[in-house]
This record gives sequence, structure tokens and C-alpha cells, in this order.
Amino acid sequence: MSARPRILFVRHGETDWNVEGRLQGQTDIPLNPLGRIQAEDVGRRLAKLLDNPAQSKWLVSPLGRTRETAEIARRALGLDPTSYDTDDRLKEITFGSWEGFTWAELRKKDPLIETSRNQQKWDYVPPKGESYAMLTERLKPWVETIVEERVVVSHGGVARALMAMLTDIPVHDAPRQDIWQGRVLVFENNRFHWH
Repeated sequence: MSARPRILFVRHGETDWNVEGRLQGQTDIPLNPLGRIQAEDVGRRLAKLLDNPAQSKWLVSPLGRTRETAEIARRALGLDPTSYDTDDRLKEITFGSWEGFTWAELRKKDPLIETSRNQQKWDYVPPKGESYAMLTERLKPWVETIVEERVVVSHGGVARALMAMLTDIPVHDAPRQDIWQGRVLVFENNRFHWH
């Protein structure tokens, strides 16, 4: 079996909901000022990782925070900011009716809610939401289409699902990984590392 092409994964920059600890999921929240600085930093990091930035292929989640991150990073690389493709399958895991709430607010409604999810985080489905296992099924057909190196701008949940799909990390450990903003997560040779 031949090695998969390298994926240079970028999580969107910070939003105000990230700062507040609100579950964003697929709610379309814009970047905040720090998030825009992080996106520019990502452009500089990608300049060191890409052999030929002008020839790089970009695929982006259609949510506003990922598109803005991609556009700022591409501008920092001297590229046409809007010359990228989007794919709905790269949208964040949906938290359903939990979106917009903090964990503290959800615990007030149901003190056991966070504990229940943490016990089976990979398979847990929030009300009207999606589990990591479901997200992985959504991503599988997309992963199978990757035949050349890609820059992917997406979300923390998608990064965790890709860790489970593309590396040796156990599926139950993947949802517990920190996914940094303003850095590049490189998937290659069945491993991942941060740049």
C-alpha cells in the first residue's frame, strides 16, 4: 500500500465563542482579532512547509471562520485569497441542541451530562448532534479522494477524527487531543506532528 499524500491541516483561528468556552459546532461564528493574527501566523508557517505555495491545493470547510482563516493565510503567502475549494464534509462536528452553550451552562441543566459524554466521548451523540464515530463516517469518502498533498482548513473535531483515521492513535484517545489554533498539524507517514 502506498503512503497517503501529506495533509497540512489548519484549525480556524480563535473566535469569541472559543474564548467563552461555548460549543460552536456548525454555528457560524466569526474570527476575533486574535484569530485573525493566528491565521496570518499560519500563512508564515505554511510558507516554510510548502515547496511551491502557488501550486498548493487548498480545501476549506464552508463555515465563515474557516474561510476567513484560509483567506488571511493565503494573503500572507502572497496568494489569491479566494482561490480555494470548499467541501461540506469538512464542517465541524455538530453539537446539535448544545451549540451556543458552555459546559457550565449544560451542567446546570443536567449535572451528569458532561460525565456521560466523557465516559464514551468517541461514540456519544448529543441531542440532535453527531458523535466522533459519525463524523469519521462523514469524512471517510473525502479522505479516499486525496491523491495529492492538500492544505485543509477546518475544525478541531475534524482534526481529531483525522487523527483516528490517518494515524496509529486509538479512537478513544483522539477526542481528547488538544488542537491548536495558529499552528499547522501535519499528517504524514501514518503519524502527525505540529509545526
